[in-house]
Amino acid sequence: MQLVTNSAAMKNVSDVIDRVAATDANVLVIGESGTGKDIAAQSIHERSQRRDRSFVKIDCAALPEDLLESELFGYEKGAFTGAFEGKPGRFEAANGGTLVLDEIASISSSSQAKLLRVIEERIFERLGGKQSISIDVRIIALANIDLKEAVRARVFRDDLYYRLNVVTVAMPRLAERAEDIGPLASQFARHFASRGGHNGIRISSEALKSLAEYDYPGNVRELRNIIEQAVMASDGETIEITNLPEYLRSAARLMQSKQRKPSLAEIEAVYIREVLDFTRGNKTRSAEILGISRKNLYEKMRRYEIGKLRPLRDE
Repeated sequence: MQLVTNSAAMKNVSDVIDRVAATDANVLVIGESGTGKDIAAQSIHERSQRRDRSFVKIDCAALPEDLLESELFGYEKGAFTGAFEGKPGRFEAANGGTLVLDEIASISSSSQAKLLRVIEERIFERLGGKQSISIDVRIIALANIDLKEAVRARVFRDDLYYRLNVVTVAMPRLAERAEDIGPLASQFARHFASRGGHNGIRISSEALKSLAEYDYPGNVRELRNIIEQAVMASDGETIEITNLPEYLRSAARLMQSKQRKPSLAEIEAVYIREVLDFTRGNKTRSAEILGISRKNLYEKMRRYEIGKLRPLRDE
C-alpha cells in the first residue's frame, strides 16, 4: 500500500518523511491505532539509502519479555531449554537496513535497558552468548500512546525516549484528512478486487459520499475493513452504497439531516440513540442520564422506532 497524501496534513507528513529518510536518524512514529504508522515506517525505508536492504518489523506487544528478547537479540545453542541450535535475532536480520519496533511502549524496563545499550553502542550479545555483535540498523519505533506521559509516569525510560525520538512523525486521524478518504478507498478497492480476480472496480458517487461523511473512529484500518467487506458484497465491478455497512449509511443519513434544521423530535431521537450506545444498551442507566423513567424511555424508543443498537465503535 502506498502513502496517500492528497490532504494538507498528509503532505506535511510526507515532507517530514522525505527529510528524515535522507538521514540515518532514529524515528518515532506516533498516532492513534489504525492511522497507518506501519505504512509511514515503510515509506521512510523505501525513500532512504537503505531501501535495498532488509526491512524487519516486530510487534513488541505480542510477545512476553523473554521471547521478545530472544527474538530481538537471538540466542546461542543451549541458552535455554529447547535451544538446540543458535538463532540470529531481528537486529542481525535487519543489519544494514531498518528495524521497526511496533508498540514500543509495551516493552519491560529490563528490555528497555538492553535496547538503549544497543542504540548507544551499536553492539549486543545473543542470549547465552559472549561474543559482541556489531550492527548498523536504523530504528523506527511506533507508538499509539503519548510516550511523554509514559516517561512522566516512570513506565518508560526518558533516556530511551530521547534516543528514539530524534525525529517525530505524527500521523493524523483519518477524520483530519478527509481529502484522502476517496483515494484511500479506491486504493483498497483495487487491492481487494485484484485478490479476487477482478480488475477495474469503481466506487459509485453515492457510496463515496457516504464514505466521506463518516468519522472513522478506527481510522484508516476501519476504512480498509469497510472496503474489503464492500468488495466481497459487490458485483465485482462497482461498489454501491448498499454494499456499505448499515451503521455507516446511518451515519451518512444523520450528516445529511444536519444540512437542514432538524426537528425537536429528530434531535431527541438522535440523543436517545447516543445515550443508549454510551451505556451499551443499559435502559436503567440511560433513563437516569436522560432524566426520565424507564417506562418513558421505552415509550420514546417505540415512538422513534429505536429497535436495536448500532454496532459499538472499536476502541
